Amino acid sequence: MISVTQLSMRFGAKILFKNTNIQFNSGNHYGLVGANGSGKSTFLKILANDISAETGQVTISPQLLVGTLKQDQFLYENEMIIEIVLRGRKKLWDALQKQKKLLEHPTFTEIECENLTALEKIIQDQNGYSAESEAAKLLEGLGIRAVYHQQPLSVLSGGYKLRVLLAQVLFGQPDILLLDEPTNHLDLFSIKWLEGYLRNFPGTLLVTSHDRDFLNGISDHIVDFDYGTIKNYKGNYDAFLHLKEQERELKELTFAKQDKRKKELQDFVDRFRAKATKARQAQSRARMVEKLEDEMDLVDFTPSSRIHPKIIFEPLRATGIIALKAKGISKSYSGKQVLENVSFELERGERLAIIGPNGIGKSTLLEILTQQAQKDAGEFEWGFAVRFAYFPQDYARELSGNISLLDWLGQFDRDLPQEKLREILARVLFSGETVNQSIQTLSGGESARLILAKLMLQKPNVLILDEPTNHLDMEAIDELSRVLQEFDGTVLLVSHNRYFVSHIATRILEITFQGVKDFPCTFAEYLEKQENDYLSTQKALNRRYEDENLTEKTSNLNNKEFSYESQKRLKSLKAQLKKQMQQAEEVCHQLEEKVKKIEATLASEGFYQTSSREEQQKILDQKNILDEQLMLAMEKWEKAMQALQEVEEV
Repeated sequence: MISVTQLSMRFGAKILFKNTNIQFNSGNHYGLVGANGSGKSTFLKILANDISAETGQVTISPQLLVGTLKQDQFLYENEMIIEIVLRGRKKLWDALQKQKKLLEHPTFTEIECENLTALEKIIQDQNGYSAESEAAKLLEGLGIRAVYHQQPLSVLSGGYKLRVLLAQVLFGQPDILLLDEPTNHLDLFSIKWLEGYLRNFPGTLLVTSHDRDFLNGISDHIVDFDYGTIKNYKGNYDAFLHLKEQERELKELTFAKQDKRKKELQDFVDRFRAKATKARQAQSRARMVEKLEDEMDLVDFTPSSRIHPKIIFEPLRATGIIALKAKGISKSYSGKQVLENVSFELERGERLAIIGPNGIGKSTLLEILTQQAQKDAGEFEWGFAVRFAYFPQDYARELSGNISLLDWLGQFDRDLPQEKLREILARVLFSGETVNQSIQTLSGGESARLILAKLMLQKPNVLILDEPTNHLDMEAIDELSRVLQEFDGTVLLVSHNRYFVSHIATRILEITFQGVKDFPCTFAEYLEKQENDYLSTQKALNRRYEDENLTEKTSNLNNKEFSYESQKRLKSLKAQLKKQMQQAEEVCHQLEEKVKKIEATLASEGFYQTSSREEQQKILDQKNILDEQLMLAMEKWEKAMQALQEVEEV
């Protein structure tokens, strides 16, 4: 349990939260939400003891292990990736290192033998002999292929290095897990895997995220940072929105009723104050007016920190019927093919979402179409009167130099009056003196809003957006989603935000390692047709590395003519595989029920306070054994399912 008492914090002159009292109970999962700059990340840093609050106290039992994602990957540049993850369980890691050092001795003294026995006990208690397998599964789930596990961290790019650190935190099996925007560097497969992992996390979880579907999937409580306060709501994000709206409406309705009653009473006082026969009644009502005024003064109408930008995209003119033709686009980097023979046409008014696994070349395709990168082969042609505007994923490259927001935006239209520039900036929440601040001082969310201001100024009829929601808060995401739905132009979009894609796309272009598939439908209809949701299903995880032949194939079945005997054997094989699936599924179900009972015990109120550490460890050991058995059963089921699918395709 985490207890927060009278906690206050400010950033400069801005009060983030004041005299906050809140409690986080064992086993609950809390999603932290609020506008950018409302104090969510600061609050997590205070809980993690990385920074100190201005006033107040945070109480966490010293027996509880707190896990938090730190961006200190530079400390591990030359270490093996699998070993970095193993470091997450410090007691185990220290025992393994001591054991390794002792085993290098040619002979052992009696004391060394005793030390080895003690270390062996620690390693066994810490599930040390299955630790590397467990760490490998975490890495695989987060998109780090097995081929990299025995290589140094330096071989990975920045985003993948952070995934390794996330695996390290998860491997540590903390009692309390604090995660600040953990999905920022994850692809669609890994986001879904992480969602499933965190949903089953038995400890206390606090997560910040701007991904609505992710929060809905993992949260049973929402902690709202707004009005300079922190308030806890029971339920997921959708339930929170409903409760908060009800709360606001009730507050306004109550205040309106009080105001109406006050006016009625005051009217009576004003009319009969001077009449002797009514004086006593007038005095009584005057006291009632005073009481109502006191109650109304207690109603908090502090302005919300949630402010919606007011985005507007107004094309100068329409494009031709065909906005874009692309044929045979191919591209490779350092011998690795990232795009191969991509062809499609984009018609005026379509909102096309490009989806597919990370590394497939979605962003590269947009870079080619906007002439930020050169293609190796193929051709493309923009249609008549196309005027496109591009929101790049790496928009930091556009914000170079030490100039003000006003000057930066003005360079894209030298003839535009300063008043008009200020109006555009105000639409994305930059007003007054803030327009004169340097672009170098902007946060990620502020930078993204400034790029949107540029897009508004350009008056495009084609919008090309590469992960535009990465740093936007939910209010900005909702506004951008609304505007794109109403946009009288054409949209080409790459995003891993399922909510965003599902509200915008009228057509889906799926790029896979097997080729390009075009679906002239909404995202919801695409899911119904394909049952191949890159943003939500297990099947997507199984297909992550199909290009590198990591999935075992059923041999000698494809592209053959079968005799009667062959067909008979094939039918028998199908029956066997179906039976294996059913048996594995039943085992999975039984194990899941056992795990649920243990998780219910772990999540029960007061479990960690009333039970001894030995009892807790015993139950956790039982859960670890069941989890391992469940994982093996699921792998058996998946192998049978994959084999059956391949047999049925013959």
